[in-house]
Amino acid sequence: MNYVIIGNSAAAVGCIEGIRSVDKTGAITVISKEPHHVYSRPLISYLLYGKTTEQHMKYRPDSFYKDNGVTPLLGVAVTKVDDHAKKVLLDNGDEVPFDKLLFATGSSPFVPPMAGLDEVEHKFSFMKLDDARALQKAITQESRVLIIGAGLIGLKCAEGICSKVKQITVVDLAPRILPSILDETGSEIMKKHIEEQGVKFILSDSVAQFHKNSALLKSGLELEFDVLVVAVGVRPETKLAADIGCRVNKGILSDGHCATNLENVYAAGDCSESYDITTGQYRVLALLPNAYMQGETAGINMAGGEKSYDKAIPMNAIGFFGLHIITAGSYDGEAYVVKTDRTYKKMVSKDNLLKGFILIGDVARAGIYTSLIREKTPLDTVDYELIKEKPQLMAFTATERAVKLGGAKE
Repeated sequence: MNYVIIGNSAAAVGCIEGIRSVDKTGAITVISKEPHHVYSRPLISYLLYGKTTEQHMKYRPDSFYKDNGVTPLLGVAVTKVDDHAKKVLLDNGDEVPFDKLLFATGSSPFVPPMAGLDEVEHKFSFMKLDDARALQKAITQESRVLIIGAGLIGLKCAEGICSKVKQITVVDLAPRILPSILDETGSEIMKKHIEEQGVKFILSDSVAQFHKNSALLKSGLELEFDVLVVAVGVRPETKLAADIGCRVNKGILSDGHCATNLENVYAAGDCSESYDITTGQYRVLALLPNAYMQGETAGINMAGGEKSYDKAIPMNAIGFFGLHIITAGSYDGEAYVVKTDRTYKKMVSKDNLLKGFILIGDVARAGIYTSLIREKTPLDTVDYELIKEKPQLMAFTATERAVKLGGAKE
């Protein structure tokens, strides 16, 4: 059996380990445009910050490919997939045959059309190890950095370089920061905290025109900068899959087994869509744990095993300048809120189920809340009033506690 994985991040690792849990001998080939050993992408900001090293960023040991009988083809790109001939064509002219194929192509930066962007000499994205390396070379203690985008990527970049530059200004068209994961109250708490570190925000505004080292905003404000980082957002890499007839919405559509509509073709990670159990909709859930679990599910099924991935929820665990956030699920329902200047808890319930939560500051035991969402635990079967105040296993029945502690089966 020839397994081919296009991509080399968390979903690929999950797929390799999933395959090897069933098939110990089939040939596995991993193909990636990046020339690097598999690493944890969320750590690139910590590399700039000085909190980690490239060696410590590796998602698996140096011996991972060898230990799992994997042939890594790194630093080469797939130009085409020939689904009929069952082979993958590479930009170096080589061809790789496959019996089972996984798209784990991830996502790429979305750079909207902005007038004069071509004139900017020092401009960067912030998604990959090479982006972090290039940015590190470009900045100095005198650099004025302009970041376009006040989402997760833009703000992690700001955190990573804050102590290494003179000035950081973040511009975003949205009226608040981190709009994809926080509500207005949560956004304001985080904005105030990040501003205290010296980062300046200009919101509800956008760039009308770049002129080399300056940006004219639509409000009329003009900003001078030395280095530009465009972190507006990402788009799933779906073209290779779409070209062979895979169904694609925003991401590649796959079922609970991570199989596409084409036989022996699978998709996992940020390039694919998952069924979000909190909203009942298929959507891209660009999260490392989800990517790994999807990849593992795909690998087991590719190798002839049986596994379903049916508990996907949007979730983020992230921190900025020492203040931590954990969010999960959706925020449509009845809200319970507790707030101080530096902490925030919002729990959202609907139809006797916990649907989502936001925690800022005090994030201890968030796993209990996450478990309630994933398992769709009816709230009238637990002490929800106690859980809202203090998440602890004592709020569950003795039987459920035994399951969660690993002492019994459901």
